[in-house]
Amino acid sequence: MKHTEERPYADPEAAARKLVEIAASVEAVQDGRIYIERINAPFLFKLKGSGSEFGAGLKHAIERGWLQLHESGTYVRLLGPGGPLTQ
Repeated sequence: MKHTEERPYADPEAAARKLVEIAASVEAVQDGRIYIERINAPFLFKLKGSGSEFGAGLKHAIERGWLQLHESGTYVRLLGPGGPLTQ
């Protein structure tokens, strides 16, 4: 008997894809910057992801070359020509 539900973003790949999807839907500010809270808040509060799932997904997206995180941690940039999920 299961006492908990499966977490849809427990897999870092799924979380990373969702973060890129959210980032693509957000209007970027100067130089393509997307403030981290613009992807963090929807992931945590609307989609009910956890902080560790967000961190793992962000790390995976950076490793795959889908997102670039600024050294300050305050914003990300989408990488690739319109189709970062095709890699």
